[in-house]
Order: sequence, then C-alpha cells, then structure tokens
Amino acid sequence: MDIQLLPIHWVYLVFIGFILALLIKRRDTTMICVVGIFALGLLATETLSGSVSGVFNSFIYATKELMGTIMIISIIVAMSRVLIRTGINETMVAPLTKFLRTPALAFWGIGIIMMVTSWFFWPSPGVALIGAVLLPVAVRVGLPALGAAMAMNLFGHGIALSGDYIIQGAPKLTADAAGLPVASVMEASVPLVIVMGVVTTVTAFWLMRRDLKRGTFRSGLVDKSMEEPGGLLSSEPDTRLHMAPGLKRLLAILIPILFALDVVAMFVLNLQGGDATALVGGTAVFILITVTLLSHRNEGIEKITAYLIEGFVFGFKVFGPVIPIAAFFYLGDSAFTDLFGKVLPEGSHGIVNDLGVALAGVVPLNGAVGAVTLSVVGAITGLDGSGFSGISLAGSVAQLFATAIGSGAPVLTALGQVSAIWVGGGTLIPWALIPAAAICGVSPFELARRNLVPVLLGLSVTTVVAMFLV
Repeated sequence: MDIQLLPIHWVYLVFIGFILALLIKRRDTTMICVVGIFALGLLATETLSGSVSGVFNSFIYATKELMGTIMIISIIVAMSRVLIRTGINETMVAPLTKFLRTPALAFWGIGIIMMVTSWFFWPSPGVALIGAVLLPVAVRVGLPALGAAMAMNLFGHGIALSGDYIIQGAPKLTADAAGLPVASVMEASVPLVIVMGVVTTVTAFWLMRRDLKRGTFRSGLVDKSMEEPGGLLSSEPDTRLHMAPGLKRLLAILIPILFALDVVAMFVLNLQGGDATALVGGTAVFILITVTLLSHRNEGIEKITAYLIEGFVFGFKVFGPVIPIAAFFYLGDSAFTDLFGKVLPEGSHGIVNDLGVALAGVVPLNGAVGAVTLSVVGAITGLDGSGFSGISLAGSVAQLFATAIGSGAPVLTALGQVSAIWVGGGTLIPWALIPAAAICGVSPFELARRNLVPVLLGLSVTTVVAMFLV
C-alpha cells in the first residue's frame, strides 16, 4: 500500500491546516481556499492560465455537486414561508407542542425523530421532512435554531448514518474493502456507535445549556428575516394573509399526509439519497403552488414565482460562503483529476486517500496504534465532506492492521467507518452539514464550531473503547 507523495500532497495538507485554523478562529476562509486552489493548479498544470482557470472551474464543479442540496433547501424554505404566512404551519404543528414543551425535550425529541427517520431514508430527506415542521415548535419553547440544527445534525448525520443499519450502504462499503461479511462489521459497530452517539450528544447538550445560562450561546442565524412575521422562525403568521379556518385545518392535515406518502413511496420503491430527496422536493413544489393559489387567489400565479425567488435567495445566501471551501476540498478526491488531468502518481485514488495510505504505512502495527490510526485515517478521508468516499480506504487499512495484529478486523473496520462519517458525513465539515444548517437558517460554519468539541471528545472516547475491543 505504499504511495509516492508529491509536492501537491504536501501543499494540500498545509492548506488544510490553514483552513482549519481560520475556522477555529472564526475567520473567513474564502481567500485562503482560492489561494490553495491556485497553488494546486500551478503545481499540476505548471501554467499561470491553467491555475487561474482552475479556480473558476473548481467553483463550477463545487456548485454542480451541491446543486441538489441547494435546490431542495430553497424549495422547502419557499414552501415553509407560505405555510407560515397563512398560519397553516401553526395549525399543523399544534399537536406537537404537547410533547415538546421545554428546550430539553425539544432537543432530544427532534434528535430522536431525526435519527429514526434517517435510519430508513438517510439524513437529507429526513431534514427536509421534519425540519420545517418541528423547528418553529422548538424555537417557540426556547430551543435556539442552532440547537435544533445540532440535534438534527448529530442524531441524523452522526448516529444514524455512521451505523446505517437499515440501508447498510456504509457497512457494505467498508466490509467489502476489508474482505469481511457485512453482518460482522455491523455487529462490531454497535458498541462504537452507541458510545460515540451518547458522548457526543450529551456533551453537545451540556455545552449548549451551559452557554445559554451564561448568555454566550450564539444564534448563528444567517437570515434575520426568518424571525420576522411570516418568516420560518416567526412565532406568528403574517397577518396580511387570511384563510378560512376550515380550509386551513384541511390543508394542515393533507400536507403531513402527502409527506407521509412520500415516506411510504421511498420504502416501497426503495428510493434513497438523491431520488428520495427529489420526491420530497417535487411534493413541496406542488404544495407551494396549491397553497399560494388558495391564499393569494388572483395574485397567486405571480406569488408562486415570488416565493420561489425568496427560497432561492435564502439558499444561495447560505451556500455562497461554502462554495469556495467546498471547491478546495473536492480537489482532495476525483475533482482534482477532472479539473487538472492525471498528474497524481500511478495507483493514486486522490490526494486525501493517498495521505491516509501514507499515514498507515509509517506507524507501528499493534492494537492501540491501530485504533488511533483508523480514527485518524477515517477523519482525514472525511475531510472532503463526503464521509463515504474514504470509508473503503478505512476498510483496507483495517485489514492491514488486523492481519499484522492477528485479530480485530471487524472492530477496526467499524471504527474507521464511524470516524469517516462523523467527520465527513455532516457534523464537522461545513459544506457537508448544510442541509441541517440551511433548513434551520443558521451558519454552517457556526454549526461546525458548535459540533467540534463534542465530536472530537466522542471520537477520543470511542477510540479508547475500540482499543479494548480489538
């Protein structure tokens, strides 16, 4: 598994350090990302024009990769605005207020609902399905929007996705790479997922409660209009729109039924990932059109476009700061070859994976070091924001260590999977946790910062537990 590291690899690693340092210091990363893309392009093409063009092309690449998420978030927000301004949302969520009466109940309630939904349909459709409905309730009982985003994020993209026990996409990838049965990896992952989930969510909740009492908990909102009447976080509907109480109640019943039918369709038709998200998005468009025509009447045709524009403005406002940093980190995977050609060493699977392989090749082989290495390799491969692109590498590295140690292959494989998905699947990398951040109207960078300490602590404890299980 030896791999030749080129200057490109080291430059990429140096800029990762710069970017992480700026994120921790709450500074903007756009400039350093652009400089990093330019430097990598200059090394790859050895021409000024090629490196300058690479900056623009990397932005295009990142936008294409993120477009599906941009669209679903924009459409859901557009639909949510008209539901709130008509008061339908208020009627729809009224029964839930009986259960989510305190910030603590809202945090754990939203988290558990998100986790169960994500087990069956993966996190992105889950965020779209429950975020717009439960967020106003949570905010009304005192849970900040950023706290709701943390709950959806940690339970959905963290606990549910790292185990992936129903759809089994993650354990199949890692098990195949390690040459193990999927069932063995899933069984080995259960204690690790439980430890990681408990430590991370309890720590996040405790830190949030502490900072709320101190008055130092940042709202993280990127769109203050969400708090205004008619906004997603408004406690009251826009009084300019009136709808007959009977019609309002009817729509409040029909809309959840439509989304419930989406859930049934996902299960029956085996829709996952982008297909499941597209079904939710299409349903939201038809709900938007219907409610707008019923509430605005003669002006409804024009108002449909106005709501869509409002949603798209919100979506691109959230994604604007993310595209440059996503563009840089996508270069760690297949984007580099697509944009700059085949300049990496023979047998390379991308800059990030090469760095992970190189790390595994220079550390001693024993159980404790193996557990630490798998956590680090998984975290490094997760830096591209996918979570899934590097878990095959984690399986291969686990097989290497298990062969040398003589045992522990399922545990090490599961540990690499948990580490890669918690870091890259949507809890620490800002552009990966955009769905939860956008639907709650908070900064993905602020959400990543709030998750940092709980996730790092969780990974540390989980790694120690894995050492005893190897």
